Amino acid sequence: MPVRSGWLSPDGQTREDTRLVSLGALTPTSPVATRSGILPGSSDGQFRISGFTLTGTTGGMSATVSPGRAVVQSTDARGAYPVALTEYLPLTFTDGNPQYNRIDLVVLRIHDHDHDGEGRYEATVEIVEGTAAALPTVPTAPGLSLPLYEVLVPANASAGTGGIPWSTALTGRRTATVAVGGILPVTTDTSNGAYPGQYRDLNGRLQRWSGTAWADYPVLPTWQSWTPTWTTSSGNAAPSYGNATVSCRYVKSGTTVHCNFTIVFGSTTNFGTSPTASDNWRFSLPVPAAAVQSVVGFAELGVDNTSRVVSRVQIATTNTFELVISSGRSSGAALANTGLVDALSPWTWASGNAILGTATYEAAA
Repeated sequence: MPVRSGWLSPDGQTREDTRLVSLGALTPTSPVATRSGILPGSSDGQFRISGFTLTGTTGGMSATVSPGRAVVQSTDARGAYPVALTEYLPLTFTDGNPQYNRIDLVVLRIHDHDHDGEGRYEATVEIVEGTAAALPTVPTAPGLSLPLYEVLVPANASAGTGGIPWSTALTGRRTATVAVGGILPVTTDTSNGAYPGQYRDLNGRLQRWSGTAWADYPVLPTWQSWTPTWTTSSGNAAPSYGNATVSCRYVKSGTTVHCNFTIVFGSTTNFGTSPTASDNWRFSLPVPAAAVQSVVGFAELGVDNTSRVVSRVQIATTNTFELVISSGRSSGAALANTGLVDALSPWTWASGNAILGTATYEAAA
């Protein structure tokens, strides 16, 4: 018998004792219950689950189920049943209905006379034959069983007519279970977690159960908007945006901050009263920086499509950045002033002029 069970201790330890105690370290679904499923893994490490894989015989109605280990949980009081299939197990499906398709269900089933009264103490892999119909449905899994596969058996299918088209006939129903604390590999699982801090791998994405929901882990940083406070290094000739278009975004991942900013000055923008070339513009950072830094990015200063200047973004204080003029006009025309950007440098700013830039820097924390 290649399907072996592990709950039939003949000594003073009861079957319930064995099932309840030995499996307490698997994925819990209650203080004493375990998640049903197949133990994951394959010999070459390429597959999430290789145990109890159903492989059909080309052109026929037969298939084999591969070796594997599983756990089938009953009620809390009845416990969980450990099962091992140690050899490849053959299955043969009944020929198809002459007129309609049907769906069969392959299950790993527990027979326990103490609870079902059937006179058997064993685990089996069985085919639960569905009902042929114009719109066939999946049959109900019997007794205490773990669904493995749905198999679509076409009308008139037989070994003589080409058998079951295995490449399209199978719908996997296997679920995984792992030791408590292990990362549970799942694909379309919708069940709740067992405890806050449990982890699962959902198709290559790590998630953590918060106690109420599964959330990606680590928490993915999200882009946020910010409006830089616009000041001057001297504190004089304070500017204001007015109806300028200000579009600035940033994201913080650990201690790394990425930001981009677009400012298009408008008709009511105030560039400061009686400004001088010493009233250098400063813009607040979205997140305080770890230190002053001479270059963290670059920006384009624009008058129109034919006259642009490149500037260097530098962190002037741990809370602000400045723009250092770093090129001449793209049109070749002379600049009014060089050095740091202010109301008069590199030119006298006006409505429609723009600043577009990006920067990356280390956050203070």
